[in-house]
Amino acid sequence: MRERDKMTRGLDYHINDDELREIRFRTRDKVDEFNALSARQATEKEALIRTLFGAVGSNVHFEKGMRIDYGINTTIGNNVFINFNFVLLDCAPVTIGNNVFIGPDVQIYTAQHPLDIELRREHIGSAQPVSIGHDVWIGGGCVILPGVTLGDGCTVGAGSVVTRSVPAGAVACGNPCRVIRYNVQDN
Repeated sequence: MRERDKMTRGLDYHINDDELREIRFRTRDKVDEFNALSARQATEKEALIRTLFGAVGSNVHFEKGMRIDYGINTTIGNNVFINFNFVLLDCAPVTIGNNVFIGPDVQIYTAQHPLDIELRREHIGSAQPVSIGHDVWIGGGCVILPGVTLGDGCTVGAGSVVTRSVPAGAVACGNPCRVIRYNVQDN
C-alpha cells in the first residue's frame, strides 16, 4: 500500500515519502501563487482555488495568507468564506460544508505525531479526518484538532482549541472548547 493511501486512511505512514513530498511541494507552489495575487484578481484566484482542493462548490472565497499542506484531501461546499491566515494540514480528509464562515487565523489539523520518540525520529505520522457541517461559524484564532466533527449549525467562539466534536446547534468556546449553550431558532 502506498504511503499516501496509509495517510488518508488513518494508518501510520512515512511523512517524507517521495510522492507525499512532491504533492506538498506542488501545493505550496500554488499557495504561494495564490497569496501573491492581488485582491482584484478574483478570476485568477478562483481558478487557482479549484486546482488546489479535491472539490470546491460555488461562491467560495479565501483571503490571502493561507497555508495548505495537501489540498487534494479537502472538499469545500457552497457559500464558504475563509478569512486571513488560514492553515490547513489535511493529511486525512477534511470536509467543509455549505454556508460556513471561518474567521482569521483559524487552523485545522488532521496530522498527528506519535508519542514514541523513536517513531518520531523515523518521521512516522498518522492523521484523522475533520468534518465541518453546514451553517457553521468558526471564530478567529481557533484551532481544530484531528478527529473533530463540528455539527450543522454550531458556532465555535474565537480563540477556542477544539479537542472534541461539537454537536449540531451548539455554541462552544474555550481551551479546551466546551459547549456553553445551544442555539435557539426563532419561529
